[in-house]
Amino acid sequence: MSALVTVIGIAYNHSAFIQEALQSLWAQTYDNLQVILLDDASADASQELIKNLIADKEGVTFIPHKTNRGYTATFNEGLKMAKGEFIIDFALDDVMLPDFIEKSVNALEAAGEDYGVSFTDAVYIDKRSNETGQHFASLRQKGLIDEMPQGDIFEMLLRRYFICTPTMVIRKTVFDRIGGYDESLAYEDFDFWVRSGRYFNYVYTDEVLMKKRKLNTSMSANRYRHWQNEQLSSVYQVCEKAFSLCKTRAELKSLRWRLFYEYRQALRSGHAELAAKHKALYRRAGGAGIPLLLFKSLFTLGINLTRT
Repeated sequence: MSALVTVIGIAYNHSAFIQEALQSLWAQTYDNLQVILLDDASADASQELIKNLIADKEGVTFIPHKTNRGYTATFNEGLKMAKGEFIIDFALDDVMLPDFIEKSVNALEAAGEDYGVSFTDAVYIDKRSNETGQHFASLRQKGLIDEMPQGDIFEMLLRRYFICTPTMVIRKTVFDRIGGYDESLAYEDFDFWVRSGRYFNYVYTDEVLMKKRKLNTSMSANRYRHWQNEQLSSVYQVCEKAFSLCKTRAELKSLRWRLFYEYRQALRSGHAELAAKHKALYRRAGGAGIPLLLFKSLFTLGINLTRT
């Protein structure tokens, strides 16, 4: 019998997208599923819509919140009920392709127990579900990556983002080792990658198996706006964790690249105090000074470095 997979589906004001998301889940070629749906106190019709869509589905758990708890806490609530050998964090505005779960589970099982996370390629879709791009192709076009890393990718995870978060399928043993999401953070993926990547390998499937919805109102799209203090602070907290987990000079070097990138972004968005924290951690990680390349980029932006 195939392994049980727990899908934790989370909605927050996703009423325009929930039906498409859940239909993609019901259409999976993999059928040994535990489905846990949570709505984090949506102000739209999400909760009523979910109730209607699961009315004829047996064994689906639905938990509607009366007050908003945030994504990380909501996921952890679902995780406590998870019985599957594999876990999927499924935001209910994204869309699975029919063989997403089957191929992801097969990849993890073939790779072995040292591999804790599977991830795949994805296409981006807009609010009308029109395709707007492809994840790996976009990274390659920007010169950020030539080949998708897999195996021990901790060092690469420190340097840059390259995983499309909704494409991950995660062994339950990963969460047993690191715990759930850190509820003190404004968002979860960078922290999860750093902590899980220290102890588990990642396996990549070079196929588009997920449609990720990208909206102008999303958290990631607004990360560096002036009012996004919580997200910027979360990045720094994760960098502190990463510093404590680094074991080699190469890993510290990658962390320094991350830190001076975040230092620049903090300055560009007017967060001088956070920029100073990133600069101090950069030095603790072995950096003698902000690299010449960064000075040039900041000079171009007209930023006064003496403030930090």
